Amino acid sequence: MDPNNRIGNLHTAALVSIDGSIESYCVPNFDSPSVFARILDKDKGGHFSITPTIAFSTKQNYLPSSNILQTKFLNEKGVVNFLPRQARGTVTSNKPLLHWLIRRVEVVRGTMPLLMQCAPAFNYARSTHTTTLLADDSFPSKTQHQKAVFESDALTLDLRYVTDSLLDNVRPPEVSLNLLDLSAKGHKGPAVSAEMILHEGQVVTFVLRSPPTQDLVSDADPVSAEIDITKSRPDNDPYLTKDLVHGLLFSTNKYWNDWIRNSHYSGSWKEAVHRSALALKLLIYEPTGAVVASPTFSLPEYIGGTRNWDYRASWIRDSSFTLYALVRLGFTHEANAYMEFIFERLRNKNPDGSIQIMYTIHGEKDLEEIELTHLDGHKGSKPVRIGNGAADHLQLDIYGELMDCIYLGQKFGRPLVCHDITQVSCRVDYVVANWRQPDLSIWEVRNKKRQFTFTYLFLVRVAIDRGLRIADKRSLPCPKRTEWLTTRDEIYEEIMSRAWNKDLQHFGQSYEDVDILDSAVLIMPLVFFMQASDPRFTNTLKQILKTPERGGLTSNNLVFRYDVRKADDGVGGEEGTFGLCTLWCIEALTRAGKYDRAMLQKAVSMFEDFLLYLNHVGLCTEEISDAGEGLGNAVQGFTHVTLISAAYNLSRTLGYT
Repeated sequence: MDPNNRIGNLHTAALVSIDGSIESYCVPNFDSPSVFARILDKDKGGHFSITPTIAFSTKQNYLPSSNILQTKFLNEKGVVNFLPRQARGTVTSNKPLLHWLIRRVEVVRGTMPLLMQCAPAFNYARSTHTTTLLADDSFPSKTQHQKAVFESDALTLDLRYVTDSLLDNVRPPEVSLNLLDLSAKGHKGPAVSAEMILHEGQVVTFVLRSPPTQDLVSDADPVSAEIDITKSRPDNDPYLTKDLVHGLLFSTNKYWNDWIRNSHYSGSWKEAVHRSALALKLLIYEPTGAVVASPTFSLPEYIGGTRNWDYRASWIRDSSFTLYALVRLGFTHEANAYMEFIFERLRNKNPDGSIQIMYTIHGEKDLEEIELTHLDGHKGSKPVRIGNGAADHLQLDIYGELMDCIYLGQKFGRPLVCHDITQVSCRVDYVVANWRQPDLSIWEVRNKKRQFTFTYLFLVRVAIDRGLRIADKRSLPCPKRTEWLTTRDEIYEEIMSRAWNKDLQHFGQSYEDVDILDSAVLIMPLVFFMQASDPRFTNTLKQILKTPERGGLTSNNLVFRYDVRKADDGVGGEEGTFGLCTLWCIEALTRAGKYDRAMLQKAVSMFEDFLLYLNHVGLCTEEISDAGEGLGNAVQGFTHVTLISAAYNLSRTLGYT
């Protein structure tokens, strides 16, 4: 997958390519229909690009301790700094969040010809739209500025701009918007373009926004209108001035700097850990506290393959691990917000007492899976899917992750209140009553239910155990303590007897398939099911570390989930190595390395190798191809979560914290 990077505002996020194009953007929320999705269809998906019209090379970075992304276009005749970002207010500000996508272009040396194209494709490129060029009545000057208004049946966006000069003897540049017909490529409405020649010191800032209602239509004559600068404007529709955009840049950067400064992390690989934390923060939907697994949808796990899923929902499992990582770094505010979100879901449980494995970021249960057959898919990888049919899966391990999240949340954040304690007890009771059911596992297989080893690991050592710990630590009533303990011990004995392959001397993927390796069992020492030095576990670990050709799951220090040629998951096709599994393996080696120095050295080697597969600004995808290319949805929260955990535990074991 081409290198892409994320910016966001805790409501949604945009994916920015290395050449300065917005390739994916859903408005106004993570799970809203896309406006730009060129990464899924290079012709008709929609894009917002600003690119030199002469040969150039690029460099890209995040500003230090920030989620503001900077792209630099370089040519012998000029250099352009380019800052795409989502604007937001500071934490203490009483002013409303401005849902603006801001793209600032500055020439820092020489001269550079540039082409801007804003080509929205509303509703996943399914809806038509009109485009109108009007006088911009939000600009407090008699100088005429244009704006473009894109209007579809369900959403209106407008594109505005403000010019500036950073040198006393250089005038601000002139910009003219023009309609652009891309219907030949399949677009369902006009785009807008602007050709510019910028000189040193000249700056143009483009703003794409969902305008307030009163600004949707302008009766002004686009040629002769004059702006009454004495007219007051609401906070969510301020005059567009150079001071405003400079202030937004400063406040946005300060917000991220202030947030990451609260980190308690002091171990090694601090830059990678903090970049991961900043990436995870971008996955939080601030209005509800929900955490999306990834802000993208349908990016393939194998180029040309069919494993293309929508991850713009809040999985109980992924969210719980995310909160674990953030709490570990000291970010308890996010834990408290997510606890409010999850307890509302518990109070709205299903009639049988169960909860879903995932919800929308608004807490809704309906995530109907739909195939968008009109989109070509990333590099031809079809089908393109929105929604997720796994929402109604039975995956019992989520109760373990949920209880661990609640345990950590009440330990490091806000303590449980009386009506929440009942919800916790009910979840453990549900596990005790239903633990024998086969399920579809963490990997969301799409054929038959089985008794997966990973599921029972989280039931025995996390769900029931955390319920008991909460009751003990908070001196809470636990009338079914004996039943809980008996079930916990029974599941433990069953895993040790039924998941163990006596012939191959390793734990299997499920009771039904003990001959199939699954790297999910690497979680055993991480959840304290058994010591990492236990011969049964070290034998399993050593087998996983072998190459697939020798019966293992590791290739070039990267770990596969399982061998898709041997394990029928009902999906078909191939996939890359999993970042999550690689990092679990590193943690397992770290824990075993307390007793075997060679394994600790192997953990360091694998972790250092893994960091080489992060993209050029330190972000993770879900999977990695044989050639080292990022695969799957990005930014992938699960991968960043386990990176933080692996770095934390490896640093602690090495004595660096």
